[in-house]
Amino acid sequence: MPASTADQFEPDEQDIDYLRRAREFAPELAAAAHKIECRRELPEPVVAALAERGFFRLLLPRSLGGAELLPASFVPVIEEIAKADASTAWCLNQASGCSMTAAYLEPAAAWEIFGGPRGILAWGPGPGTARAVDGGYRVTASWSFASGSHNATWLGCHVPVLDADGTPRLNPNGNPVIRTMLFPKSNARMTDIWHVIGLKGTGSDRFSVEDLFVPERHTATRDDDTRREEGLLYRFSSLQLYAAGFAGVAMGIARSTLDAFVALAHEKVPFRSAGALRDNHLIQSQVAQAEARLSAARAFLLRSLDEITNEVERTGHITLDQRMVIRLASTFAIHQSLQVVDTAYHAAGSTAIFEQNPFERRFRDIHTVSQQLQGRQEHFETVGQYLLGLDPGPTMWL
Repeated sequence: MPASTADQFEPDEQDIDYLRRAREFAPELAAAAHKIECRRELPEPVVAALAERGFFRLLLPRSLGGAELLPASFVPVIEEIAKADASTAWCLNQASGCSMTAAYLEPAAAWEIFGGPRGILAWGPGPGTARAVDGGYRVTASWSFASGSHNATWLGCHVPVLDADGTPRLNPNGNPVIRTMLFPKSNARMTDIWHVIGLKGTGSDRFSVEDLFVPERHTATRDDDTRREEGLLYRFSSLQLYAAGFAGVAMGIARSTLDAFVALAHEKVPFRSAGALRDNHLIQSQVAQAEARLSAARAFLLRSLDEITNEVERTGHITLDQRMVIRLASTFAIHQSLQVVDTAYHAAGSTAIFEQNPFERRFRDIHTVSQQLQGRQEHFETVGQYLLGLDPGPTMWL
C-alpha cells in the first residue's frame, strides 16, 4: 500500500463520532429528500457529502482507512440518516454490507476496489454462473435490486462456479461452490426498472454481464478460512449487518414519523373538534403505545447486538443461536416500526396525504422496507421453529 494512498484518510478513523456526524448532516440531507425522490437516485452533491464524511466506509477495515464500526455502533448511524431520508440510509447500509467483502480479498485487490473515498460497491440477487478459465472466470448473469448502483463504482454478484467442462463445482459437503465476483460498473449493462412506491431514491436497478472475464483477484469466497482481516467486526457476516442495518432504516423512519405527529398534535384542530389532537384521549393512548413499541424494539435490537458482540469477542465466532437472535430482533424492529408509522399516518388524518407534509413519503418508504427480504414474516416462523426445537430448514439468510 503506497503511503500516499493511506495519507488521504483521517488518521484515527475509528475514533470519529459518526453518529454526531450523521446528526450534523441530517438537515442538509432532509433538504435534499424531495430531489432524491424525484430523481430516483442520490444526487451527486449528496453522494459527495456522504463520501467526504466517510459514511461509505463505516464497515470497511481500518487497514483500508475504514471505520470498522461494530454492529451496535453502526446501526444508530444508519437510523439517524434514515430520519432525514430513508433512501439514502438504505443505500448506505447496502454499500456498507457489500464493503465487508474487502475482508476476504487480497490486500492489493481490496485497495484497487475500495482504496479511494469513492470506492463504492453495489450488488443484487439474480441468476447467473461463473465458468472457471485460466486466471479467473467468465461470468454471465443478470441481477436486480442493486440498491445504490447509480453512485457505485464497482458491481458484484454471488454465483455458482462451473468447471471448464461446465460441471458444477461442489464443496466437500456436496453443495455448489458460490463465489463473489467483482467488476467495474462500466463493464455491466444497466436497465432502469426502479419505478416503485417507496424508497424511490435507492436506484435499485437491474444490471447484467455476458461472458465477462473477472480475474481471480477480484473474486472471493466469504468463508471463515478465507478471511484476511482479524477484526471483531468480521466475525459477523454481511447478512447480520444487512438485517440489523435495514432494521435501523425502519426505526429511523418510524422515529421521524412519530416525532412529526407529536408536533402536529400540538397544533392541529380536526374538523368539528373542540380541541387539538393532543387533547384526544385515543390519540394520547396511541402515542404512548407507539413510543413503547419503538423504544422496546430498538432496545431489543441494540442490546442484543452489544451482548452478542461481547460474546463473539470472547469465543471468536458467532453461533446459530446468536444469528437467530439478530434475525428475530431485526425483523421485529421492522414490523414494530411499520405499526408505529401506520398509527401516526392514520391519526394525522387528511394532513398525512399531502406530499408537502412529513407523512406520505415515510408511509410509502416503511411499507417498501417491510416488503423486502429483511422484513419477511417467514423469518418469525424460522426463528419460532428453532426455539421450539424443530428443524428450521436452510439458514442461509441468517
